[in-house]
Amino acid sequence: MRPALLALVLLAVPVVAAGHEPLRPGTVEEQKGRAAVVIADYRFDDLLWENDRVAHRIYGRALEKAEPPSSSGIDAWGKRVRWPFMDRQLRTGDQHADHGEGIDFYNVGTGRGTGGLGIWYDNKLWTSRNYVRPHILQSGPDVADFTVDYDPWPVDTQRTVRETRRFTLPAGTNFTRMTSTIASSSDAELIVAIGISKRPTGGGKPGEIEKDSAGARMSWWGPADGEKGRMAAAVIVDPATFAGFAEDADNYLLLVRVQPGQPFVYYSGAAWDRGGDFATRDAWNSYVDAQRPDFRP
Repeated sequence: MRPALLALVLLAVPVVAAGHEPLRPGTVEEQKGRAAVVIADYRFDDLLWENDRVAHRIYGRALEKAEPPSSSGIDAWGKRVRWPFMDRQLRTGDQHADHGEGIDFYNVGTGRGTGGLGIWYDNKLWTSRNYVRPHILQSGPDVADFTVDYDPWPVDTQRTVRETRRFTLPAGTNFTRMTSTIASSSDAELIVAIGISKRPTGGGKPGEIEKDSAGARMSWWGPADGEKGRMAAAVIVDPATFAGFAEDADNYLLLVRVQPGQPFVYYSGAAWDRGGDFATRDAWNSYVDAQRPDFRP
């Protein structure tokens, strides 16, 4: 084989690290689905959900001991195929490499990731531990829908809160609909902070944030991570409950007023600039600006 042709062939073959399994191609039947939810009991109960445009993960309690510090933030993967791939890629043991269908390179750390929340009190963010008690409502073919709980956590010495959240991701959108109900030991109003991590790609530049008070939303365009590209994220809340913006060391935060025990809805979105939909910051921001979500619980 000619050297130039051999080089092209080698470039087209995904690299598999020593000791890892190659990515199994999706079957014909698997490629018909556009959404899925999977609990990865083989990987500390990672909970994976995705549709034809975006892929996410939240972490189980087992990970807190295995890989501290773990976080109740929301992870996002880069995705270029229109069918579910996360479970197959995670099973390779090498999800941080690009095997042709997508890549996990966004690092949540202890931040909120792409739309995780906490309670904002005394200019500080008070967050839960990892999820518990998952319940899958529908795993495809056209929607990923499930609930999880977050066990009680303290908000300073003022109160204790706990949360149940429903995640609904239909096909054809980059936004997961979140329906959150937060119970509290106090009946007083809560200020909930929904965040986007500032530095999710190895502690470098924080990326570019755009805040829209009138639309009650914020949009983030991440820094380039070498050949892996950029991630983007956005959060949208009900303008009727919007309470402003804030920041801490790890997160850009969007604040909402919440009554304990009453469900509220927000939307969390993400994208990868190599995924085929949003190659530029302007394209992503235009998509976020065009969203007209339904906030009815």
